[in-house]
Amino acid sequence: MNFIDRLNAAIARNDSLLCVGLDPDIARFPAQLQGKDSSIFEFCKAIIDATHPYAVAFKPNTAFFECHGAAGWEALQKTIAYIPKECMVIADAKRGDIGNTS
Repeated sequence: MNFIDRLNAAIARNDSLLCVGLDPDIARFPAQLQGKDSSIFEFCKAIIDATHPYAVAFKPNTAFFECHGAAGWEALQKTIAYIPKECMVIADAKRGDIGNTS
């Protein structure tokens, strides 16, 4: 199934156009996630769990992962693997957008 067919199927299934951005800015994490090795993935997992029944797609912003080096890339891989297969995944990999993603 091609991208458009998958997208249309997801829209029909969820009766939604929701695309959820995953921008894990650790400075804004709740206290219970501060300082945990798995905090980036746990933050994204909580958002995915809360929104996947309504979401057509998830859009991880790679800059928020990349700035943490290898651990960030690992968190990104885990996050993408955790996203339900019926949802689309779109990489938000733009550069020079705003300060915290530049």
